[in-house]
Amino acid sequence: MYYIGIDLGTSAVKLLLVDQNGSIANSVTKEYPLSFPRPGWSEQSPLDWWNAVVNGVRELVAPFDANDVKAIGCGGQMHGLVALDSNDNVIRPAILWNDGRTDKEVDYLNNEIGKDVLSMRTANIAFAGFTAPKLLWMQRNEPENFAKIAKIMLPKDYVNYRLTGVHSCDYSDASGMLLLDVAHKCWSKEMLALCGIRESQMPKLFESYGVTGTLLPESAKALGLSPAVKVVAGAGDNAAAAVGTGTVRDGACNISLGTSGTIFIASDKFGVDPYNALHSFDHANGRFHLMGCILSAASCNKWFCDEILQTKDYAGEQVGITDEKLGSNRVFFLPYLMGERSPINDTNARGTFTGLSMDTTRQDMLQAVLEGVAFAVRDCFEVAKALNIPIASSKLCGGGAKSPLWRKIVANVLNIRLEIPEAEEGPGFGGAMLAMVGDGAYPSVEACADALVRTAKVVEPDPDIAARYEAQYQKYRRLYPALKDTFAALR
Repeated sequence: MYYIGIDLGTSAVKLLLVDQNGSIANSVTKEYPLSFPRPGWSEQSPLDWWNAVVNGVRELVAPFDANDVKAIGCGGQMHGLVALDSNDNVIRPAILWNDGRTDKEVDYLNNEIGKDVLSMRTANIAFAGFTAPKLLWMQRNEPENFAKIAKIMLPKDYVNYRLTGVHSCDYSDASGMLLLDVAHKCWSKEMLALCGIRESQMPKLFESYGVTGTLLPESAKALGLSPAVKVVAGAGDNAAAAVGTGTVRDGACNISLGTSGTIFIASDKFGVDPYNALHSFDHANGRFHLMGCILSAASCNKWFCDEILQTKDYAGEQVGITDEKLGSNRVFFLPYLMGERSPINDTNARGTFTGLSMDTTRQDMLQAVLEGVAFAVRDCFEVAKALNIPIASSKLCGGGAKSPLWRKIVANVLNIRLEIPEAEEGPGFGGAMLAMVGDGAYPSVEACADALVRTAKVVEPDPDIAARYEAQYQKYRRLYPALKDTFAALR
């Protein structure tokens, strides 16, 4: 038996064909365009997602007996606003998680409605990437489009709708909309009213491993699969990645270095960060988690190599950054290429290099980029420490986790042990695991993780390097406060 895991990312969809023992039989990646209509804006066409999934699944299962595929689970980019009309047609391009146009709406929600009110209703405050501010923006700036809305969905939920015909959403992904009462797992009537939305416009809520339906006949034909294939609700990409790395037990931690970067802490009990720097969300295992999110992580390395150095040889550029250079760099990088979410919540923040001199090399600057992302993760890590959450080790996943150098930098900046899972597939692998649970192959998410998730490598911090990075981090953390007003003036 096989299960399909879908990782609906920002630049591409990655599809996995996984057997019930956790072995990956095949994988396919299909890219799609990302548009930036204005500075700080980020949009995509949901139709591009669907076409990529259709073409990718057909290629994925072509060498196999399609009748052996039993269920599909999707982990997807969070927060994106997909608006459908009464005929379920897409009204406008989806406004994505890393879109920064909603600064006025975020200010209104946090300062006029009030952070305490938002936290009481949803366990979170407003961030520019969340869905509720996007709805307010659409109401104020595109009233004709807003009036057409019949259903509001998130990116992976649009794909699931095209698969099953069911308007569904899981609790983990819904948590990032600022429309869900996270503690009680229901839509917040007060927040819906505030955004001018009726509950009938929202999708039905499911646990991530809950079966929402089976494939529509036309979708099954397009994919080359049986109409009997089950589809589970799936999860937001970070919750799905946490499942894929086995981060499902109370207190377990996962750090992801994908397009964005996250620190994800699983919890059996509901809790809210009183500093409002970490998100309080539902988890894909039916419980809860706290999460810090930085908007630019591996995307910083991609930007610097692709656009500035004009190279795709990411590994080659890291050669020569040896242990003695770690923690000794005179160049610092703020990784705020798309503004920043956790913990500073500042859409005006921008990337900077500080400390350049005539003898600065391209290696110094690349090293600063890798270190800057690690320091930004450390900012979220410090919030967790302030909440008395002990983190002695963490799983590490995402594209950035494939770099031995970056793994070493993160381990020493945080001064913790990092465990690299055998299956470095993040949300896609987690999506396949949720599909297995929904199909009954395993009785719970925890049982599935215990059976399938294995550690391939362990990275331990080096005391000398960690001590040097501690001194560097204390310098780094002074940069943003010094530049905050300048960022606002530049906007």
